[in-house]
Amino acid sequence: MRFAGANVLVTGGLGFVGARVARALVAEGASVTILDNGFNGSEQAVAGVPAHVVRGSVTDADLVADLVRPADLVFHMAAQSIIASTADPREDFASNFIGTLNVLMAMKGRPPEACRMVYTSSASVYGNPRHLPVAEDDGFCVLSPYAAGKLCGEHYCQAFYEVYGVPSAIVRYSNVYGPGQTNRNPYCGVIGKFIEAAISGQPLRIHGDGEQTRDFTFVDDAVEATLLAALTPSAIGDVFNAGTGTECSINTLARLVLEAAGSASPIEYVAKRDIDNIPRRAVSIEKARRRLRWAPRVRLREGIGRTVAWYRQMADTHP
Repeated sequence: MRFAGANVLVTGGLGFVGARVARALVAEGASVTILDNGFNGSEQAVAGVPAHVVRGSVTDADLVADLVRPADLVFHMAAQSIIASTADPREDFASNFIGTLNVLMAMKGRPPEACRMVYTSSASVYGNPRHLPVAEDDGFCVLSPYAAGKLCGEHYCQAFYEVYGVPSAIVRYSNVYGPGQTNRNPYCGVIGKFIEAAISGQPLRIHGDGEQTRDFTFVDDAVEATLLAALTPSAIGDVFNAGTGTECSINTLARLVLEAAGSASPIEYVAKRDIDNIPRRAVSIEKARRRLRWAPRVRLREGIGRTVAWYRQMADTHP
């Protein structure tokens, strides 16, 4: 019960990963408040969880201040998806940057020992790195509004720590997937889309030639890295990758999904999208191993199998 008795605010707590963080915190004895506008998630994601859900936006500075005031911990996870941010950069700026600034400003007047924050960022800030796996200090190559917003939020977290002593740790996610990532959300990740197509007999559509690679991280592993960043005193003021360190091509991913689903769905190649501008990705997790004592436990084949099982259960429950 690592969070027993803690008052915790989770922004974006109705989203895919945010809801899992909220569930884990409640299971460990925390009193959880969720702030979410419902854009990327729904209250169904935390059904049965005794959390207080506030419908609203991190762009509302007064609301954010009211919710941060009693919190011992803030997990700031509210953000636009990469597809939504590309479609509407102005809204992305408001959510990913102004929202982060509002949280930091709300924390600024509090004693550092009273409240600390974990900010969830993204491996997209690396863009096209020179070396793989890419480490936290290997530099940035911003290739999308989403990546720009996330990196800007990171810099403000670090600036507020250096100037005002606001304690925060940063976790950079890499292509998180798993149970709960429903394709009812139009911004669902590729694994969810592939699984849905595979179990319904539809083509698995791959943008480009499928040789682009990503570092896919099972959601439970990403959640544990996030919680450990909040619990580890030396994590404050620093940034950590949460991935596996292993590349997987989209072609290989499609084959793994078809195998796990026992599906004969065809693979169909379609045109690239404007966000398909990173040919390879794998992140180094050595820093998280050393400092957070964290390592991923779920390999991709197992994670896909567990996700397929969840999708089948959902199909049986909600035909």
